[in-house]
Amino acid sequence: MSDARRVLVAGVGNVFMADDAFGPEVVAALRGRGLPAGMELVDSGIRGMDLAYRLLDGYDAAVLVDAAPRGGPPGTLYLIDAGRDAVPAGPAGAVPEAHGMDPVKVLALARTLADGDGAAVPRVLVLGCEPQVRMRGDETDVVVGLSAPVRRAVGEAADLLESLAGRLLDPAVPVDDVLSAAAGSPVRSRPSARS
Repeated sequence: MSDARRVLVAGVGNVFMADDAFGPEVVAALRGRGLPAGMELVDSGIRGMDLAYRLLDGYDAAVLVDAAPRGGPPGTLYLIDAGRDAVPAGPAGAVPEAHGMDPVKVLALARTLADGDGAAVPRVLVLGCEPQVRMRGDETDVVVGLSAPVRRAVGEAADLLESLAGRLLDPAVPVDDVLSAAAGSPVRSRPSARS
């Protein structure tokens, strides 16, 4: 049996809703880099059901990259441990919309599916970025492009993910230890001078 690990990095968000495109933009930035073996990238966009099924594909850990309004300055990065028990399995019929993305519903669906077929949901960490432009899901306007502070956070997030993936892929270090140490306070709590 191989000790090789697999880590999923999934960009989450709608590219037509301003800063909500943070996750897909970070995944695009990572695609141009030489990534370690075992690190798999996916632009999940707003395809919640696809992501729920992908989470059951035998990964040791997953990092969801998304806009995350938590009250900090725009462009602040956060690492949030979703924990194995932080999101319970959802009730039957509680599934994400086919073309919508609510990470909590996605994780609940993955846990429900795992309970049904014996698969395991990996440990999940969320790399979130404080948006400057927040749009509601019911708005009809299309706003393409990230705000300046969120745009500047993309490269920093890609660097952080490379470092984090290297530790998660190391078979000598327990995945739970890496995620527990990484999660917590903001990664960067000060906005750039140009914000």
